[in-house]
Amino acid sequence: MRPLLPLLILLGLALAGCGERFDTDQTRLCRQAIPPLNPPGARIAIERVTSGPRSNVLRIFYRVEIGAGPARQRLIDCLFAGEGMSLQRGALIGVAADGRPMSDASFYLLRRFYLENREEPPPDPGAKRLEDLPQLPSALAYGLQQGLSALPSAAIYALLASAYALIYGLTGRIVLSFGEFAALGALAAVVGVALLVSVALSTPVTGLLVAFAVAMLVTAFHGFAMGRFVLRHLERANGQQMLIATIGLAIGLSEYLRLAQGPDLRWLPPVFNEPWALARAGSFVVTATPVGLALAAAGLAAAAGLVLLIRWSAFGRAWRAVSDDARTAALFGIDARAVHDRALILACAACGAAGVIVTAIYGGMGFAGGFTLGLKALVAAILGGIGSVAGACLGGLSIALFEVIWSSTMPLEQRDIAVYSLLAVVLILRPGGFFGDGALAPRQV
Repeated sequence: MRPLLPLLILLGLALAGCGERFDTDQTRLCRQAIPPLNPPGARIAIERVTSGPRSNVLRIFYRVEIGAGPARQRLIDCLFAGEGMSLQRGALIGVAADGRPMSDASFYLLRRFYLENREEPPPDPGAKRLEDLPQLPSALAYGLQQGLSALPSAAIYALLASAYALIYGLTGRIVLSFGEFAALGALAAVVGVALLVSVALSTPVTGLLVAFAVAMLVTAFHGFAMGRFVLRHLERANGQQMLIATIGLAIGLSEYLRLAQGPDLRWLPPVFNEPWALARAGSFVVTATPVGLALAAAGLAAAAGLVLLIRWSAFGRAWRAVSDDARTAALFGIDARAVHDRALILACAACGAAGVIVTAIYGGMGFAGGFTLGLKALVAAILGGIGSVAGACLGGLSIALFEVIWSSTMPLEQRDIAVYSLLAVVLILRPGGFFGDGALAPRQV
């Protein structure tokens, strides 16, 4: 991982000039302001989106065709309240058509009764036409939409469940603070992007790269400190001291985050979140966002990478040896403590990556948001087989699929109850999980 981080940072710096200052929500809002500036029935084609004469002005060049007449080139300038990480960055405060500013009264009517119309949202001239989308049966389209919606959750649960499995496979004990490490990674990502903005390198690509790099470094460092100063002193304990200690550590981390960020949510500006229309079934359109697909693929690839690391690498062989019999592994020159430290660093880095995915896709993660997330990931790890990294990843996929099926067919407010009830059923019928041992009997290592 050491040579990978500088490569990612250099790649982000190289792409710094290729990104855009405005997110997709701002661009879509500006496009939606175009139709009322033109006669009814005009055919509008977006040609180019660029920055305007000021840093908070978005300019769109478009072409208008009215009836059989010739096409006319026009432009619109949209003035936003802020830029960068400002909370008001997405507020539209002014519009100019072909260089002529709209009057305050006209702009108020445009925004109040057209752009903010929730009952009948304004059309987007840049959206793909429904007639161009492939037609699917209703059941298939709805199932495809639910599957696409489950991908980010699957990546998040797979990463966190892998973290549980990496440590439980070595010690036979559960670390209940991994959810808080995900919240720590979310905050570190926001801080990293804020620092990037301060040095004028704020682009969507560099923002995501820096968010992942900072979050994984910060959580890995905190995980190493947890292992060195907390878990190492309890490695020979026979009772539940480690479980109790990690519960206290989770509470301490949550309070630490509350003091660091305050009670308010810290969020990342939306990037690459403009929905892609993929297919349709009548008026129902199957959509997905680029950031959702990309981060879900990255998270699932990272989880698969952990599985391959345990299966094929020298560290993986040492991990399996210590997991089977630490004393015998020590006779063959394997340092069990070093294996524990590296496994904990990898586990906490995976939690940090999960926190970035939560923040980038869903907007943010509060200081107390890690508890529920970590608890669901623990359910996923137990469901798949908590002593197996591959089983824990499959458990994460199963929980994400279970949640999306429940949400689409059952009352949404009862979803969490159903997930925890599923845990109770699994512990009764197969304590070792679907992909683990039939009985829950941790090895003494």
